[in-house]
Parts: sequence; C-alpha cells; structure tokens
Amino acid sequence: MKILVVGSGGREHALVWKLAQSPKAEKIYCAPGNGGIAEYAECVDIGAMEFEKLAAFAKEKEIDLTVIGMDDPLCGGIVDVFEREGLRVFGPRKNAAILEGSKAFSKDLMKKYGIPTADYQVFTDPTEAEAYLETAKYPIVLKADGLALGKGVLICKTRQEAKDGVKTLMLDKQFGSAGDEIVVEEFLTGREVSVLSFVDGKTIRIMTSAQDHKRAKDGDQGLNTGGMGTFSPSPFYTPEVDAFCREHIYQKTVDAMRAEGREFKGIIFFGLMLTADGPRVLEYNARFGDPETQVVLPRMKNDLVDVFEACIDGTLDQVELEFADNAAVCVVLASDGYPEKYEKGFPISGLEKFAGKTDYFVFHAGSKRTADGRILTNGGRVLGVTATGRDLKEARRKAYEATEWISFENKYMRHDIGKAIDEA
Repeated sequence: MKILVVGSGGREHALVWKLAQSPKAEKIYCAPGNGGIAEYAECVDIGAMEFEKLAAFAKEKEIDLTVIGMDDPLCGGIVDVFEREGLRVFGPRKNAAILEGSKAFSKDLMKKYGIPTADYQVFTDPTEAEAYLETAKYPIVLKADGLALGKGVLICKTRQEAKDGVKTLMLDKQFGSAGDEIVVEEFLTGREVSVLSFVDGKTIRIMTSAQDHKRAKDGDQGLNTGGMGTFSPSPFYTPEVDAFCREHIYQKTVDAMRAEGREFKGIIFFGLMLTADGPRVLEYNARFGDPETQVVLPRMKNDLVDVFEACIDGTLDQVELEFADNAAVCVVLASDGYPEKYEKGFPISGLEKFAGKTDYFVFHAGSKRTADGRILTNGGRVLGVTATGRDLKEARRKAYEATEWISFENKYMRHDIGKAIDEA
C-alpha cells in the first residue's frame, strides 16, 4: 500500500521509520519531510497546513493511508478534509482534536466527567486574571489555551511573575491567538509521566510509558521547549499507577469524548503528574509526542500499519500491543540558543556511524538535505539520538555515547536526560 505521512519533525521521522518496517508499506511519501526522512520516504514539497493540496496529492498518487503527525493540521481540520474527499486518514477529526487544541475545553471536560486534574480557572479578560492572582496560592501555572509548540506554559513562583505572565500571554500575544484565553492552574508536584495510547472511538490501547524533559537546560532550568530528551519506560509508572489510570483516566476520557459527540479516533497522549494524592492529568495531546515517539516506537513490536487501520475501522479491541522487554533513551541535539534565537545551515557530520545498527538510531527533527547530498541544520531541535539497552542505565549510557559521534557548529544538548533513573 501507499502511505503519506504529514509533518517534518523527529516524530514524523520515527513514524516513517516504523511504517517502513511493515511488509504492507510499498511506498511512503512525507510532506514536507526533512533531511533524514528522505532515507525512507519520498519527500513532497507541500506544507502541513495546505490541506487541499495534500488531499489532491493523495488522490493523484492513490494513497491508501495518510497519517497526520502534527497538532496544527489536526486541530485545523485536515482529517475532515480528507474524509470529505473519501480518503483514508489516521487522526482525530477537528471536533475531537479540540482535546489538545483548547486547554479550557479539556479542563472543563475533566471537571464534568470526574477525571482527576489540577484545580483551575479560565480567563478571557486579563484584568480579571490579574485580580484572581492577588489571592492565588503560589507557585501557580499559566497556560495559553491554544497551540503554542509546547511552549505556552509558564510556571510562576511569585505574584509578580504571574502578572508578567498574563501580560506575555494575553497582551503581548507572544503565542498569538493561543493566548486570547488562558488557564490559571494549581501547581502540582511529583513525577511527570507521558503515556501514549491508540483509540478507535470506543476502545483504548495503552502504549508503554515515557518521561520527557521540557526545560532547555540541565537541572530543569531555562525556558520550556518542545522537549530536550526522553526515556522509556518510566520506573515511576508502577502497576498500581497503571491500574488507577485505566480506571479513572484513560477509558473515562474516551467515553467522555464520545458522550460529548466528539468521537476520538487516533492518538491520545496523556501528560500525567504522579502526585502524593495520586495521578493527575496535566494535559492531553491529540497526536504522538515528540520526542516520546522516538523511544516508544523502537520498543514496539506491532506492525504500525495494522494498529492504524484498526483505529480507523473501529476494531482496536482485536489488537494487543506488544513492547520489547528493554529500555530506550533519546537525547535531543539542538542549535545553541533554542528555543529563542539560533543559527542554522551548518553541515552535520557523523550520521553514517548509525548505519546498520539495530540499537542506535538518529531521528532528524530540524535538518535539510542539499542537492549534493549534504545534511545541514535547519531548526532549533536538530536531531534525536536514541539508543536501546537491557535497562534504562545501559540505554542512557549508549545514547550519550552516540551523541559524540555527531558534530555540527552550535551543537547543544542537556547532559542529564534520564538522570531521574538513578533515583528510582
């Protein structure tokens, strides 16, 4: 079958890499793709938000399955466009992708259906938000309601920081219209865990756990980013935590969306905080996480095409997910200065050292391939270096070993990805 993947980051590279392993995948296209994806798929110069062009391309090439990797097109309604054109597509429709597209919606949904989360207030008026902050308990969390590339969350330790945050989000519009409405949320403490799941509208199948590192600098300092590294599984995601989440969070979310007339088919990403009072939902995403995908898919044994088709057809109850009894760690190599200002266009060397290896992987996020075959840096997060091992400590050692194989000017990374493993 012919497959089209929409997106251009490390997540999409991991998806294309995994799909290429399926005997059903005869030809893979990726729009727009990147320098690494071109190894497995034919990259197509169509932007992820050009829905009509993408649908026309899928028709022209007789694409059998389109996979949407990114949040923007999902929340913008790309699945609706493809379905209207009679095309087979994996991902939630626009009215279901709101689970990620509006934090106010998701918080209200959790409150209505008794899904455990942090206490919160929603504001559309900055003056009202500032008045609320006068009596709030600190630290406190401010979230832009809409999509902000994973960066629209501000943790404010003082009242002044929170007031400055309201100005940043609602008045200065640092994240554009995403800050028209904000969620002011109770600050939770504990271990953060990411859990991805497949959903077919009724049935949910849980993948292995992972843990992301959002902050730009070592010791969880610096600005929020799209993610600087991750590991899987999380040693803090115990069988007891899993049992609680299955009963009180996972299926209840699927059922709640169905009850609201927003049947969800695709990926639900549960961002959890394991508090002293039990697991709480921090956020939902309506697609694979990045860089969580880079450690989850290398451990997955199933044919990804089969699982995607089961989600579309409503037959996920017939699928059992299998994951290897191992571990994986991903370290992101970024351009120094990310997530703010950084330079790009530098040659990348050392990629050939990953060829033929089954326990070391390099997933491209911000790279491009030149006409003469060179790979250049082309973004803030450039590469995700992933390694698998018998356990997390071995996988971590190997991942950091592999980061030394790669060189480019302005290369930057955190040196403490997975350090929490030592505390487990």
